[in-house]
Amino acid sequence: MSTGFFPATIAHAAPTVANDARLAGDQQRTRFIADLSKKVDVHVFTLDNPYRVIVDLADVQFQMPPGIGEKPKGLIKGYRYGLFAPGKSRIVIDVASPFLVDKTFVLDARDGQPARLVIDLVPTDRKTFLKSTESAAAETSPPVRPLPPAKERPASAKPIVVLDPGHGGIDSGAVSKKGTEEKDVVMAFTQLLKKQLEETGKFDVALTREGDRFLTLRDRVAFAHEKGASLFLSIHADFFPHKGEARGATIFTLSENGSDAEARALAAKENLADAVGGYELPQEPDEILANILIDLAQRETQNRSMVFAGAILSTLEGRVKLHSSKPKSASFRVLKSPDVPSVLLELGYLSDTDDEKLLLSESWREKTAQAVSHAVESYFEQRIARTPF
Repeated sequence: MSTGFFPATIAHAAPTVANDARLAGDQQRTRFIADLSKKVDVHVFTLDNPYRVIVDLADVQFQMPPGIGEKPKGLIKGYRYGLFAPGKSRIVIDVASPFLVDKTFVLDARDGQPARLVIDLVPTDRKTFLKSTESAAAETSPPVRPLPPAKERPASAKPIVVLDPGHGGIDSGAVSKKGTEEKDVVMAFTQLLKKQLEETGKFDVALTREGDRFLTLRDRVAFAHEKGASLFLSIHADFFPHKGEARGATIFTLSENGSDAEARALAAKENLADAVGGYELPQEPDEILANILIDLAQRETQNRSMVFAGAILSTLEGRVKLHSSKPKSASFRVLKSPDVPSVLLELGYLSDTDDEKLLLSESWREKTAQAVSHAVESYFEQRIARTPF
């Protein structure tokens, strides 16, 4: 496997721009080519389950044609790109079967032609692929770590509400037939909800991501824990995973088995967010898994999550179309906090044109955010009446 850094020319003030890409070749050798405004450093490695090539670049602005990367060719099923972290961009190439990276190089711009990133893939067997990936995995996967310590806060402090706009950066989430991206509509809604919650004067509100950036599911959970959050709300607008129509908002809490097939399918799809971003999710420490997966149904955290889910449904009912009049549950990784009540809100389905119109409507977002804000207030009023949160 080819892996490593490749020398680049000295960077200028203007950012590097990637404005086109294409595939060439066949099943015996498939080439990925990206046009760049100038030569950049790249780091290439491979991941399994699913088969992927990960290309990390210095800060690059992608100005690609719409829909590029969706058509398969040879060994490559498709590719995507975007911001992975501040100052770091990423291209993820999905591959259909075991492969080896035979060549990787970056050409200088010359003779009127742009600089080019070139990656050649060739087929191999699974055993050889896994062997070639083992050494890279140790270098690219972050070490397993426990959750960071929670911040201590005085009893008189305002409760902290953490809002989690789903997806971001290289992971666009669901995309409608018209090209509306989930990461954008949930961010617009989340920012409005944050504003409304802060205007009550009752809460401190934090967002897991402030802009269009990629976060792992574990980072989102850890953020809420480290903040000492009293409540965590993950916000999405998915694509219905099965044939048939689906409209309206749905509330999800965590369970190991899932309330129904639809909930399990959505959880499975959302849990692939790390893979979409080209991130290999490490195994969590056994003690955290024991707390979260084995006894969570009996934990007070889960009980509080159910109370919050009920509060949201009560305030949305009659104001917003609901896909389900009862909370659903499934094994969403983003809800697996051992100590923060956590709920996932599907605002609607981008697979439905009527839902898409509402998700893009400022008046609908305003009305829905107001209802969710009331639900947060109602939840804490119940908590104060029973016991300190």
